[in-house]
Amino acid sequence: MNEPLRIYADTSVFGGPFDPEFAQASSVFFDQVRLGRFKLVISAIVQAEVEPGPLEVRRLFEEIAGLAEIIEPTPEALDLRDAYLQAGILGRRSADDAFHVALATVSRCAMIVSWNFQHIVHFRKIPLYNAVNALRGFSTLAIYSPREVIEYEEKGL
Repeated sequence: MNEPLRIYADTSVFGGPFDPEFAQASSVFFDQVRLGRFKLVISAIVQAEVEPGPLEVRRLFEEIAGLAEIIEPTPEALDLRDAYLQAGILGRRSADDAFHVALATVSRCAMIVSWNFQHIVHFRKIPLYNAVNALRGFSTLAIYSPREVIEYEEKGL
C-alpha cells in the first residue's frame, strides 16, 4: 500500500467544520485524516492561531493534533516566507499566511490545504509561490481547498 500523502493544513481548515459553507467538506477531510488516508502536518503557528479561537475549534485541534506531525518554525522556513514577501506575493500583514506556505514547502509536504482563498488558494498566488520555490531549489507545492482533496465515495457528497 502506498504511503498516505503528507498534507499541511493551515488554521482555516480547523474552523471549517463549524462554518456552514465549509462544514461538509471539512468534516469529510478530517474523517479521512482519522482513517489514515492523509498524513496531516500542522505547525506550532497553527496551534498559536487556534488557541484564542472558539472552544469547538480548539477541541477539534487537540483531537487531530494527536494524529498529526507537528512541525516547528525553522530559519529555512522564515527565509522562504521572507522571499515570498519580497517577491510581493503577499504584504507584511499577511506574513503568517506566507509562513504556512513556507512551512509546508520546507517540510516537503505534497500539498497545503486551506480555506483562505485570498492569500493562499488563489489562482494568481499559487504560481508565484511555486516560482519562488523553484528559484530556491524546492519542489512544487500543490495548493488546494479541502473540498478538492477529499475522496468522494458516495453520490451524496
